[in-house]
Amino acid sequence: MTRVFSGVKPTGHLTLGNYLGAMRRWAAVDQYEADALFCVVDLHALTVDHDPARVRRLSRQAATLLLASGLDPELCTLFVQSHVDEHARLSYVLECVATDGEMRRMIQYKEKAAREQRRGGSVRLSLLTYPVLMAADILAYAADEVPVGDDQVQHVELTRDLAVRFNQRYGHTFVVPRATRPGVAARVMNLQDPTSKMGKSDDVGPGIVYLLDEPDVVRKKVMRAVTDSGREVVYDREARPGLANLLEILAACSDGDPEELSGAYASYGDLKKDTAEAVVEVLRPVQERHKELCADPGHVERVLRDGAERARGMARPTVDAAYRAIGLLPAVPEAADADAGRAAALRV
Repeated sequence: MTRVFSGVKPTGHLTLGNYLGAMRRWAAVDQYEADALFCVVDLHALTVDHDPARVRRLSRQAATLLLASGLDPELCTLFVQSHVDEHARLSYVLECVATDGEMRRMIQYKEKAAREQRRGGSVRLSLLTYPVLMAADILAYAADEVPVGDDQVQHVELTRDLAVRFNQRYGHTFVVPRATRPGVAARVMNLQDPTSKMGKSDDVGPGIVYLLDEPDVVRKKVMRAVTDSGREVVYDREARPGLANLLEILAACSDGDPEELSGAYASYGDLKKDTAEAVVEVLRPVQERHKELCADPGHVERVLRDGAERARGMARPTVDAAYRAIGLLPAVPEAADADAGRAAALRV
């Protein structure tokens, strides 16, 4: 089967954009059609100033919401990144293959570094190198496909470059993955700024619909969404980004086509009302399941423990092979292990 890897970063509460752009497809398609791994990439949350307790809390919440969205641990592997040492092990090896220029060309690094500097803060080295850790996340599992939003495609391209370069220099070790993108609502935009992504790391919430928002809060946010000048409801992402965003959200929630839906509305108000109700209904089963899972925290812990063990077993052979290929001396086995190995050889 095709192997798929993807993850969510616990830097904020998960949003409607995370769900429509990725999580819903993971649950409805990827876990059934592929050997799928889904990861809470908590190490990536450390690249900026953070509250340790909040990272832990958001990591658990993200894992719970992934289960609530429909991921089935019998069908896929769900785990937390820091629970599998192979991610960090492989990341350093890949840093020895990547170049400084490649890292500094990453668009997200430029944007986030500039934002930190405007705030008067310092830029952590990990913010520069985290695309290599992302590459390690993918390559450790020999993933064929990486479902991502538009803003992450550049990082998958870097992953491909590093895999090819490593294979050429040190012998074939890694599968070269490819990025896959969903269609409608691959990038849900902020309701108050439809030229910006609905990001979970944003500090301001009026333009962001969170997965755990109460129905009345969802309705209020959608009804207050920024629209464009003019009265006609048309789908034009370039000229009418506010309307296009609402139409794409409605289309994603109702399995429709945004351009066709635009012809069904004579006013912005009616479009907003239908979009708000569609979002409320899409989130309802997720929120109900989330409440059930929160009442049984032991279940979530067992899923993450079992997922990490399974992920570790998948990643270790590839990472060990990369260590050998790049020239690192294999670890000397413990004496007991060595004696057991010799005894087994004698029996054969």
